Amino acid sequence: MDRRSALKASVAAGVAAGSATLAAPAISQGRKQWRMVTCWPKNFPGIGTSAESLARRITEMSGGKLTVKVYAAGEMVPALQALDAVIEGTAEMSHGAAYYWMNKSPALAFFTGVPYGMTASEMSAWVNVMGAQALWDEVYDQFGVQGFLAGNTSVQAGGWFRKELKSVADVKGLRMRAPGLGGQVWQKMGVSVMNLAAGDIFQAMQTGTLDAAEFVGPYNDLALGLYQITKNYYIPSFTEPAQAPELVVSKEKFQALSKDLQEIVRAACQAEYDSMYATYAANDPRALDTLVGKHGVKVQRFPDEIFEKGGQYARELILEMRDSKDPLTKKTAEHFITSFNLLRQKTEGTDQPFIEARTKYFSLK
Repeated sequence: MDRRSALKASVAAGVAAGSATLAAPAISQGRKQWRMVTCWPKNFPGIGTSAESLARRITEMSGGKLTVKVYAAGEMVPALQALDAVIEGTAEMSHGAAYYWMNKSPALAFFTGVPYGMTASEMSAWVNVMGAQALWDEVYDQFGVQGFLAGNTSVQAGGWFRKELKSVADVKGLRMRAPGLGGQVWQKMGVSVMNLAAGDIFQAMQTGTLDAAEFVGPYNDLALGLYQITKNYYIPSFTEPAQAPELVVSKEKFQALSKDLQEIVRAACQAEYDSMYATYAANDPRALDTLVGKHGVKVQRFPDEIFEKGGQYARELILEMRDSKDPLTKKTAEHFITSFNLLRQKTEGTDQPFIEARTKYFSLK
């Protein structure tokens, strides 16, 4: 059984096991049970297991006063209907990525990751310290929900391509899985893009529906089994510098919680943000070793022309959002730009020179 079949079997088993448990959450003696729907296959490494970990944190930190039960993609609702499930009251929580919902508000793209944008540490600083959480709250207020950063994968891989890329001309006409603003950057380069849930990517590549796909990076891509289809793997991404999963909660139900339970949810999300970042830092290089050493994957770098055009088109998109007629999109973009220009001073003035010096002068081999 290949990895795609294993993922499908896992989800199907989860549906069968969970079909009798979709009743409204129990409330007994001040204890609540909430449902968390996710965008990820069951037991999916990194993002999927982080959702499970977050649910455990909330349950254990609250001493069982707020118990969270997780439903993988397809167990209660399809992956890309997770947010709607919270809006409609089918579930109290969802675990996904804010840029999946750009059709509701373009401003949501900023709270997952922006091409050539913030790193994981910059994103955390922007949301938690520099006031972006209030903007995010304002955007989600329109839909009766509230979002929290709940993890970060850091810089992702650029993706899998059936053919090698020598220039921008080589991507024109390709069909590629690429969500968010990153997908719009690829569109400007002539790519036909679509957003697919994790569990659907392998089949789309296998059947030829897609010519290319990016998801996260080696840890997840090894699990997806995309190396079975093509060996051309491009690293790093310029469209996904820091993909940040979110926890979304029903605002009405969240505000009805006691103050201590509200703070537990916030603290658990922050803890999971740090934990996921560490998980990917540890497991991406291990998985990449397996992809290269065991499966013959060829790691490549995008041609400079693609990097350059990607930067040009990313800038155009962000400035268009700054000039948007939608007040919240304009407000969010302006805040992002101001904060980004400040935050990059440390990253590029302190962190980057250190990495360059370490690479050049220091080795423990």
